[in-house]
Amino acid sequence: MSETMAPSFLVNDQLALFRSMLRIRLVEEAIATRYAEQEMRCPVHLSIGQEAVATGVCLALRPQDQIVSTHRSHAHYLAKGGDLNAMLAEIYGKETGCCGGRGGSMHLFDAAAGILASLPIVGSAIGIATGAALAFQQEGSDCVAVTFPGDASVEEGIFHESLNFAALMSLPVVYVIENNLYACFTGLEQRQPHRPLGDLALAHGLTAVTADGNDVEAIHAAAKDAIAKARDGGGPSVLVFNTYRWREHCGPNYDNNVGYRSEEEFQQWKARCPVESLQKKLMAEGQLSDQDLAAMTAEIEAEVTAAFQAAKAAPFPLAASAEERVYA
Repeated sequence: MSETMAPSFLVNDQLALFRSMLRIRLVEEAIATRYAEQEMRCPVHLSIGQEAVATGVCLALRPQDQIVSTHRSHAHYLAKGGDLNAMLAEIYGKETGCCGGRGGSMHLFDAAAGILASLPIVGSAIGIATGAALAFQQEGSDCVAVTFPGDASVEEGIFHESLNFAALMSLPVVYVIENNLYACFTGLEQRQPHRPLGDLALAHGLTAVTADGNDVEAIHAAAKDAIAKARDGGGPSVLVFNTYRWREHCGPNYDNNVGYRSEEEFQQWKARCPVESLQKKLMAEGQLSDQDLAAMTAEIEAEVTAAFQAAKAAPFPLAASAEERVYA
């Protein structure tokens, strides 16, 4: 298992990575702020603090490549190019949502952007992404499938079954393990023996690369290599990115008072904020000014405000349409 170092990037690449992370952060902070209004009537799992993984991986993909996300789906959806208006309308349960208001936050998809599905059952996305990769292979396509299992997903049988099958078939799939250390309220050390998560991939004969999950450039470099390998027929890979969610497992609040993690631990990870880290680097290099940041922030905030207004103004699904969008 190797540790990926961040390479030098073109300025435009760095700015694209930064803007994507900032946009995800501002969208989710707006969701957290507005959630108390009681108009979003579905659970929300926020990725605040984890934006680097979704951004670094998805910006290495083509639009026609497919991702399969989890219950914590907002960041993946946005980084892959999903429609923000459709996402927020879905969270508000409106007809203009990406699932017609029937799925909520944990069921986001956008076929045009290559977002195959978001699935809330732990580990369930792994098999779907493996199947998508098999379809690409059978079609003779050079597209790649990517999924984002959390550290708890590796405890599911589907993880091992999928890696075994993908290795045997040399499928074009990348398994991105977002290790945020906790499954709801239970720490990794209470659920698994002490060993690197990447060793699970090695046991199935797959390449495993581990990188800092708060370093978006290192993530992007590792993702580009794994995706290029899969696209060229080199088979599947596992990427392990260690990161940290700032807010509660499910919901808009902070939960450091619950007792499963300490305020000190949270502050240590918060000091490694992926958005602020790249922002400081770009400013130190003279690639981003205070004026640039203000303009970028204002542009994103205007987009977010307009999307919330559109979601609130959109109609709810009609009762007569209850049987629509149902597949058997």
